[in-house]
Amino acid sequence: MRKLFIITSIASIALFGLLGYFVWFGFWIILAILAIVIVIGAVDIVQKKHTLWRNFPVLGRLRWLMEAMRPKMYQYFVESDTDGRPINRLDRNTIYQRAKKELDTMPFGTQSDVYAEGYEWMTHSISPKDFHKMNHHPRVMVGNKDCTQPYNCSVLNVSAMSFGSLSAAAVSSLNLGAKIGGFAHNTGEGGISPYHLMGGDIIWQIGTGYFGARDANGNFSFEIFAKNAAKPEVKMIEIKLSQGAKPGHGGILPGAKNTPEIAAIRHVEPFTTVFSPPYHSAFSTPLELIKFIGKVRESSGGKPVGFKLCIGHKFEFIAICKAMVQLDIYPDFITVDGGEGGTGAAPQEFSNYVGAPFLDGLAFVHNMLVGFGIRRHIKIIGSGKIISGFHLIRAMALGADICNSARAMMMALGCIQALVCNRNTCPTGVATQDPKLTKGLVVSDKKVRVANYQEETVKSFVELLGAAGMDDASTLTRSHIYRRVFMNEVRTLEDIYPSLTPGCMLDNHIPEKYKTDFEKACVDCW
Repeated sequence: MRKLFIITSIASIALFGLLGYFVWFGFWIILAILAIVIVIGAVDIVQKKHTLWRNFPVLGRLRWLMEAMRPKMYQYFVESDTDGRPINRLDRNTIYQRAKKELDTMPFGTQSDVYAEGYEWMTHSISPKDFHKMNHHPRVMVGNKDCTQPYNCSVLNVSAMSFGSLSAAAVSSLNLGAKIGGFAHNTGEGGISPYHLMGGDIIWQIGTGYFGARDANGNFSFEIFAKNAAKPEVKMIEIKLSQGAKPGHGGILPGAKNTPEIAAIRHVEPFTTVFSPPYHSAFSTPLELIKFIGKVRESSGGKPVGFKLCIGHKFEFIAICKAMVQLDIYPDFITVDGGEGGTGAAPQEFSNYVGAPFLDGLAFVHNMLVGFGIRRHIKIIGSGKIISGFHLIRAMALGADICNSARAMMMALGCIQALVCNRNTCPTGVATQDPKLTKGLVVSDKKVRVANYQEETVKSFVELLGAAGMDDASTLTRSHIYRRVFMNEVRTLEDIYPSLTPGCMLDNHIPEKYKTDFEKACVDCW
């Protein structure tokens, strides 16, 4: 192939040279282009990094071009409305339409295969409620016996996304959208930036890096924490134990995204890749975690404090429940994430193979809190691929009181699921720090879209409740949701995730499936 390339190149130069001299000057342009191709081919033959280029000069490069084009070609010309990962086109279109307040109805019936394994639906009532008479803005009070500043939270809020992972324009739009719609905006673990303080309520997330609450050595500082926690915009504090997309790994901020502004907020060196530790240094046992939560709540002035996790070892969460009962100290809320959760950057193995899926983790957390008789103290926030009103219904049927959404909120901003969040090249200016790209995201427009999407999705949720004959979500049960497990077999979520009897984990009536984990759970170690 290389010999053929050389012979062809020499012959082509000679031929076009003669033609250009005797026939037409335009041939010199073609000759110049040919020369460039020949130079590229010569470089391909000499270089030693790419075998394909050495063996097939110039032509070998076409593979890289096709690889780059493949995701776009597939998304726009191949995938159907029900295909596409992680979020299919049908759901993406619903988000875009609600964000723009365009027609979000669909014609000619469902495109879903209702007889396929995994298809889910909810039951409806012959006597539904009048949607127009229902509360279109349901809220949930978060705060237990030790909380002096409870927060009246919307049922759908912005999930954790840091400034750094998202652009300043994106964070500003989310926060201003939250202000318009009266819902909460989780800061993510990157600390509180000026763009989180645009007037919307915020849930301040504190991860293992303790950004915004760390001393010079990177350790948690109650003094520094108290200053930020006192901000009136901070309504709740969330301690991140793990994240669904990369549990046990810790956060990653690529160096290309770590601008001087972000570095100053996080107290790190600019343009360096920032790895948050995979574990917390402020506590090392379940008892220490619960005591830490109590002290954080006290230092915040009595604001609701909770923690976020993706379920891994079940005995570790049972140990946390044991510690709560022993100390009589309870978080105000627990946020449950799932292995299908989103992230800007994570190793492939962690995203695909680590952590319990959202529904399994949510059902387990609710069961344990009920089994230990402490559910009344703690609200549960569901955070795992929440997109539509049905997703809220399903999560609440399994035990959630509130839901958070990240990727849907990004799409309300204009995200097109380009899948380049980790490269600083997001074409819509959402997940990048490149000013040439972020200038295209107009805050005055996108903040309204975020508010619209949240409002319309909550309305859909309320309408679904009414269709089921309910006034509010407190009467939802796992028996309201059905799933086809085989072509000719259907089960309710109650069948799949059986509920526990209140207090059974404390009165020697522990279900057989939890006995081993219960015995292994230790409050003095993980």
